[in-house]
Amino acid sequence: MAARVLIVDDDPVQRRLLDNMVRKFGHEPAIAESGEQAVALLTGGERFDCVVLDLVMPDLDGLGVLARLRETGNNIPVIVQTAHGGIDNIISAMRAGAVDFVVKPVGAERLQVSLRNALEKSALEGEIVRIKRSHSGTLTFKDIVTRSPRMLAVLRTAEKAAASTIAVLIEGESGVGKELIARAIHGQGERRAKPFIAVNCGAIPENLVESILFGHEKGAFTGATERHVGKFVEASGGTLFLDEIGELPMAAQVKLLRAIQEGEVEPVGARKPVKVDVRLISATNRNLIDDAKSGRFREDLFYRLHVFPIAVPPLRDRGEDIPDLVRHFLTRIAAEEGKRLRAISGEAVALLCRHRWPGNVRQLENTVFRAVVLAEGDSIGMDEFPQIASQIAAQSAMPSTLSPPSSPDLPAAPALPGMIELPPLLDIGTTPASAVGDLGMFNMLDAHGEVRPLEDIETDAIRFAIAHYRGQMSEVARRLQIGRSTLYRKLDHLGLTERSDLEPAEPADTN
Repeated sequence: MAARVLIVDDDPVQRRLLDNMVRKFGHEPAIAESGEQAVALLTGGERFDCVVLDLVMPDLDGLGVLARLRETGNNIPVIVQTAHGGIDNIISAMRAGAVDFVVKPVGAERLQVSLRNALEKSALEGEIVRIKRSHSGTLTFKDIVTRSPRMLAVLRTAEKAAASTIAVLIEGESGVGKELIARAIHGQGERRAKPFIAVNCGAIPENLVESILFGHEKGAFTGATERHVGKFVEASGGTLFLDEIGELPMAAQVKLLRAIQEGEVEPVGARKPVKVDVRLISATNRNLIDDAKSGRFREDLFYRLHVFPIAVPPLRDRGEDIPDLVRHFLTRIAAEEGKRLRAISGEAVALLCRHRWPGNVRQLENTVFRAVVLAEGDSIGMDEFPQIASQIAAQSAMPSTLSPPSSPDLPAAPALPGMIELPPLLDIGTTPASAVGDLGMFNMLDAHGEVRPLEDIETDAIRFAIAHYRGQMSEVARRLQIGRSTLYRKLDHLGLTERSDLEPAEPADTN
């Protein structure tokens, strides 16, 4: 995902120069012409990843902006620049919270290094904050990494559930992130200061289910040497998350239904029930409706749980999330493993985008973990993903059928060749999931049923062709029936890549 960089300078010439450089680095620039405007943007809810701030400005200067940010608790990394490079200015800016200092006119290489270091620091701090929130039960929907329209719609639905205590059933394949959504519902609700207790119902031995969920008294059965309160009592006042609830045995389903209806549980061996107050969130990778019809799951319990269903799409249906998730996992895992990884090749990202990921996000995380361990330098390439490459090669070798698969093995998030700096992962443009259908066909209508602009359709076609031919620009130009220099001009116009990142251009053509 491209980083958003806020450029704050009262000089229009400097703003234009910085804007051009930031775009060439693959980031998205935003402009503020004064310190007051910058503070308004930074405190107005917009997301920015870094700030390039002029120190000398009329009215509110750079040091004043830094002071305002510190007052509001905004920890966004700030690179200050000024024409006056005295040591006093450097010390004042660093004490005020700046992470780096450059002198006007800053060169492209120097600014790129400063941005890379600042964004790396910001990304790592963001991962640390996300981990702390997850452990403390205050994870929010903003901490979930996604850009997929389908997934964003799911999160909007989940936000509505977080505002109440309604029973939620999260449905989806294994590994799609059901527990993450459950934690966000808890972390954004009124019970966020109370416990979040997660139970994997499929991992509990059948003879211990009732004891673990509802508790037991001392001596209630052989081996019960002390009293156990159970997960319902542990979660009282907070949220109880029952993962893989479809695996519960029938006897436990009966007691669970009573606990939901009466707001009380009966510990094994107890003489009287215990009152509990829990927010119940359950999850399953099974089709509970079919299980209820077949008698494997109690129908009355199903309707108690299925009050507010949330269906999480598999990763293969939200391929545009893959580059962002790769960045997210690389940043965290590299820090945990003590490795300083600065780049992943665009070819490797394209490879990951072409895989179907039957294990969903969990499988992608494990794959990135393995790549980090295998990496010998400061970058990751296709050599670190041998299993994925062999699986894709095997899929490509399979004979085609007359009926195409429902989710064709097409690149969901195209990436250009060359090195992509981390963090953040360079946003080379993602074709929306709704834009490419079976056999690579493009939708002509937008979400509102209107014809899409010609430039948008052309952009999607170029991105798709680059990914399909794996960055072989001569082949891309030949298949699109345009000259290579025309292709490069279109890429420059779309801001997809720098010309230097591609092959040397051929002589200009007349197309």
